[in-house]
Amino acid sequence: MSDADDLDHGTLEALHDHLAATAERPVERTASRWLGEAEAVAADARHIEDPAVVRERIAEVAKLLSNVGGTGDEAADEHVAAARSLAEELTSAAGDD
Repeated sequence: MSDADDLDHGTLEALHDHLAATAERPVERTASRWLGEAEAVAADARHIEDPAVVRERIAEVAKLLSNVGGTGDEAADEHVAAARSLAEELTSAAGDD
């Protein structure tokens, strides 16, 4: 897979959107901290043109999300699960090179 194919910008946008949606929910404080940082990294990744750097950012998002056990809000938990899935999809696609 080429760099252009494996880093689908629509998927990057969706990842960021799910993380941004958690900011609108009443989440537990510790989870909020991890989610806020993951959202910022995902936002940054959307505007980077170097695929290697984007991969690093997505790996960091996945690492940050691994620290979120639960949010205390069902809708936020669904957004976190979707964000984890998208981060995994993006990192798996990057490994197909």
